[in-house]
This record gives sequence, structure tokens and C-alpha cells, in this order.
Amino acid sequence: MDLFLNQARVIVTAGAGGIGRAIVEAFLSEGARVATCDIDDAGLATLPDNVFYRRVDVSQTIELTAFMDDAVQALGGLDCLVNNAGIAGPSGRIEDLSLEAVQQCLAICLTSQFVTIARAVPHLRDSENASIVNISSLAGRLGFRLRSPYAAAKWGVIGLTKSMAIELGDDGIRVNAVLPGLVSGDRQRRVLQARADAQGISFEDAESDAFVRTSIKEYVSPQQLADQILLLASPRGKTISGQAISVCGDTGMLG
Repeated sequence: MDLFLNQARVIVTAGAGGIGRAIVEAFLSEGARVATCDIDDAGLATLPDNVFYRRVDVSQTIELTAFMDDAVQALGGLDCLVNNAGIAGPSGRIEDLSLEAVQQCLAICLTSQFVTIARAVPHLRDSENASIVNISSLAGRLGFRLRSPYAAAKWGVIGLTKSMAIELGDDGIRVNAVLPGLVSGDRQRRVLQARADAQGISFEDAESDAFVRTSIKEYVSPQQLADQILLLASPRGKTISGQAISVCGDTGMLG
């Protein structure tokens, strides 16, 4: 299927590895031009030569703003912004969490998306196929025991997405959120290990518990998420906006 993304100008945050790397490579495979940022120096160094990249801590507004401006200039405009940057945040009961860790989680998972969208919108208005895709989480729809900062940030992403869809609709900019469930990879293993440690159970028990209320008991692959994002970013998704789309194997509860 031709998604008509050849020469599309795309920014993906946190694109050096994991889900972000799959998104970057998926856009490149369609002939898009891509810019990305990350704090993973090793991962950035292995990106293809035709990718504009920079080391950026998205919790640092000045760094992030400068990257957005330079990336748009390097691409010659902007058609799609994918807000992928995020961290797992602290695990534990709310009374045991440090405020610093909570604030860091909110800054990276939510505030950074306000920053990137604000810088992207003036350029997206000039695109004939403008879209924003924000990565939320199933935790942003269901909540997540012992992961309240992460869940709160991801609920915020959905509120931001819906508000931006309404606000930017007259400009022809569609805005959607993608909500991954249990995604295969090192990050998910670390999340499950943190949950196991917090609950005093084995990793295997934490993993089994994670799938108890999931119809399709398989991890979601980063490629599946990338495929969904490509559709939303393509002209074939031109009337899809304001949606929170779960890619989760039909999970009913987390934690």
C-alpha cells in the first residue's frame, strides 16, 4: 500500500532506539526525510547518514526548542511531529515517591510535548498533510498501580491530544495519540522488574500478572506501533483526528 509519504518531513523525538528507532526506520522506508533527538549517544551514532540528529534532553526546554528549530530548517519544513520521548518514572506507593522523580517524569512524558507542539505548529500550518502523533500509553486510559506519575503524565497526553485536535482542526492539522500496551524490548523488561521489586515478587510472576487481563497474550512489537503511526501520518488518515488509539492486545487493566 502506498502511504504517499515520500519526501515527507518528519520529526521523531527519542528516535535512537526502541519504539522511536522503529518509527524512524519505518518513515525512512517510505522515503520520508527524518530528524530525531535522544540522549542515547551510542544509538544516535548508528543512525543512517541521511537522518538529522542531535543529543537532546527533552526535559531541558532550551535544548529542545533549539533542536526543533534547527530540525525544521534542516528538513526544509515540517509535515509530521511524533512525540515519542518518555521514561518509565518511579515505581512505588505515592507516599514513598520523591517529588524530584515525579517532576522529571512529568517533564519528559508530558511537558516536552507542549514544547515541541508549540514550535511545530507554525510550520505544520504550511503543510498539505499536517499531523501530530503523541505517544501516550494504555496507562493513560486505565491507570497503573504503583506507577502514578507515569499514568498521570500519559493521561495528560490524551487530554493534550484531544485539545490540540480541536484547536488545530481549522488549520488542517490532525492530532492523535497512540497508546501502547506491553511492548517487547529492554524498557518493558525494566518496568516489569521494577514492579516485581516493588511488590516483592519474581520477574516471571510480574510478567504473568501483566497479561492476566489481556485477550491476546503477546507483547506488542515496536514495528506494529510504527505501522499505526505511519497510517495516521499519511494522507490515507486525513480524517482521523482527536483519537486515542490503543495497540495493546485488548488489555483491560494494568498493575
